[in-house]
Amino acid sequence: MPKVVDRDQRRLELARAAWRVIRRDGIERASVREVAREAGLSTGSLRHYFGTQSELLIFAMRNVMEQVERRAAAVQRPNDPLAAAKLVLAELLPLDDERRAENEVWVAFMARAMVDPPLGSLRDEAYDRLREACARWVSALLPGGSEAQLQLESERLFALIDGLALHAAMRPASATAARLSAVMFHHLEQIAGRRH
Repeated sequence: MPKVVDRDQRRLELARAAWRVIRRDGIERASVREVAREAGLSTGSLRHYFGTQSELLIFAMRNVMEQVERRAAAVQRPNDPLAAAKLVLAELLPLDDERRAENEVWVAFMARAMVDPPLGSLRDEAYDRLREACARWVSALLPGGSEAQLQLESERLFALIDGLALHAAMRPASATAARLSAVMFHHLEQIAGRRH
């Protein structure tokens, strides 16, 4: 009797194989052939799940987005908006091995998205979601703030999170989890008007 393969699970395994190739060899080397080799499959077998390299990369990139969103949604949120913001937004930073892997893959995707229109569209979708999340947290931290103030603070928070993630990918030795957390927490405290 032929072995039954869970299609969704296999696609996730292939996305993870793509992540490993990207982290080790760069996104240019994440061809269908290389990812198939990394996953222990033939190129033909991989093509049953992804017809092109672009389909594979889009799926792998979307998988990063979904994983981050699931993790942030699962955070137990205290009633205090500042404490809640710190917990949830920390999930967006590369503070452990899993999140560092996601971040490295994400940065590679961002570079590729500059010349790959389908990846560019997905990048824009991800950035729009992050910008909206920042706007929601700023509104919670600055109730009664003016529209101009809320927009400015939302953009600053968005730029800070994006910049910290980039620093962590480019200079991981100096962008430690403690430093990333301290910078973001300090910024959130300033938004909320609470300085320690």
